[in-house]
Amino acid sequence: MQIIPVIDLKNGLVVRGVAGRRELYRPVESVLNCEATPRSVANAFASNLGFRNTYVADLDAIAGIEPNWEAYDSIGAAGLRLLIDAGTSSVSRALAFKDRSSVDSRCDGVVIGLESLVSRQDLPDLVAGIGAERAIFSLDIRGGQPITAIPAWNGAQPLEIVDEIIVAGFERLIILDIASVGVGEGVSVIDLCAQIRERHPRLQLISGGGVRGVADLAALASVGCDAALVASALHDGRLSKDDLAHFA
Repeated sequence: MQIIPVIDLKNGLVVRGVAGRRELYRPVESVLNCEATPRSVANAFASNLGFRNTYVADLDAIAGIEPNWEAYDSIGAAGLRLLIDAGTSSVSRALAFKDRSSVDSRCDGVVIGLESLVSRQDLPDLVAGIGAERAIFSLDIRGGQPITAIPAWNGAQPLEIVDEIIVAGFERLIILDIASVGVGEGVSVIDLCAQIRERHPRLQLISGGGVRGVADLAALASVGCDAALVASALHDGRLSKDDLAHFA
């Protein structure tokens, strides 16, 4: 199972997520001897821990403003390839990543987040615009409930949404309960990941949120996750380079 470090961006800085309550996010403090700038954190992930990929959640872009292209360039300059969640919910925003050649060369995935999506009907066009090899759907949930503004999905079970995005052409899925992020209480979606893996064995499945250490990573691996997202445990020192080597 691959371990993917997370960089949450807000106001140009790397911040620490706290249960999805973005008003509480503050610049990250880290045992990795880095500042809270995208370049510094990316360099620490690459140099200190040997990472080659990172997941970037551009919180300002998710809120509706222009993606932070400069930050993406800084992260990529550290030698990291990016999975980028910039609130992409339209084909025009998706194609913007292809128009930015410097980002495109380092971009391993463009995330379509459930919380950002405004229309189910756009899903096939988004996959086509991004390309199935790069398109990633993020099933954003809070306390087990999908976070969505789409009326037809209000009250839907997570597995129902997963079935629909598979039909639309997605081959990669992130499942993340934001209520678990940064609070150190463990991963709350283990059972759901197991159900998704059994139902869709060929899907690339990525999860995380609340990872405290090796035991939580082992639990994700045991239910068939292909990759795990981690942030706080890296900055707090609860996961070391030696720990990560067990999952290489």
